[in-house]
Parts: sequence; structure tokens; C-alpha cells
Amino acid sequence: MQTPQPYTGGGNTCLRGRPSRFRRIVPMAKKNKGGKKGASTAAVALLKETETPFEIREYEHAEGETSFGLEAAQKLGADPEQVFKTLLIVHDKDFAVAVVPVSGQLNLKAAAHALGWKSASMCDPKVAERRTGYVVGGISPLGQKTPSPTLLDASAEQYGTIMVSGGKRGLDIELSPADLLKLTGGSYAPLRA
Repeated sequence: MQTPQPYTGGGNTCLRGRPSRFRRIVPMAKKNKGGKKGASTAAVALLKETETPFEIREYEHAEGETSFGLEAAQKLGADPEQVFKTLLIVHDKDFAVAVVPVSGQLNLKAAAHALGWKSASMCDPKVAERRTGYVVGGISPLGQKTPSPTLLDASAEQYGTIMVSGGKRGLDIELSPADLLKLTGGSYAPLRA
């Protein structure tokens, strides 16, 4: 079976050759091997490679904490409306990334509609970890092992910068919503429940 390749230009199709309004997906950045100094995650490496302006925001993750996004907002002293969580959703064998504020929940029907799907459900956490290359609680929309179409909640448009996971628990990245969409090939959509 041939592995689907990310869309890199030309016509208007997505990973499975179906019509899509997503223009392109930027592949995962190369990992820094051999213990050399540099990026700590694929998301940070991608931002550095593309010379995208960003700021690293670190905090001490409390072991056993499962409200990862709210923990990040609290420990970083940030507005929970400006800190976003990354969720992987699925329809049949199609996957997508939904990025919503940590203070809210994802409206699966709205996400499915924005993607042109009949319905959507949350991806199994183990599958999400395998597809993205990140652990739950540290899944970044950037630098994923297997890129997927990305939707960013429309509320992000009102902010100059937002925070998303940097690829591990205790690490967030602050960047402009426009840069996030540019790097993921994503688009805005009303996603909150």
C-alpha cells in the first residue's frame, strides 16, 4: 500500500487526493540528533528553520495533572482564551487537527462541517500519539510526524499572539495565529461548543 504524500502545490487536493480548501501542509522538521544543541522538539525546529517569530514559554508540569491546557494557562499567567489545545479528530480513515481555546470544548459537528465531513469523533489518544510523534498533553499542531489538515478556532483572530503546545508537557510556544495557519496550511473555523 502506498503511503499518502502531503500536498505540496498545484491542484486543490489533500492527503487522500480528495478536494480540499487547504492549500498545503508543511512537513515535519528534521529532528536534531546526536545530542547537539538546538531545538528541543520538532515544533521548535520547524519554527527555527522557517525563521518564524515565536517565544518559548516553559513551566513545571505537575505529574498526574490531566487538564494540560488549563494547567499551562494558570502556570504561565495567561488568559485561558489565548492558550489553545491541539485535538486530533477522525472521520472514517481521515484525520484532522482542531486547535481550540483551553477554556472551551470542541464542537465536533462544526469541525466536521468545516472539513466537509459527514461527522467526526475524537481520535484515540494512542493513535494521536503515533500520528503526531508527541505525547498527549504535549501534542503541537506544528511539526507533526504525519501532517493533517488543520483548523484553528475563529476566536484566535482577535489576538496578536496565541499559545499552543511546543511538543512536550511544560512547553508552550507563543506565535501569531497567522503564522500558525501559514505553517500548517490551515484555516479559521468556528469550532467551540
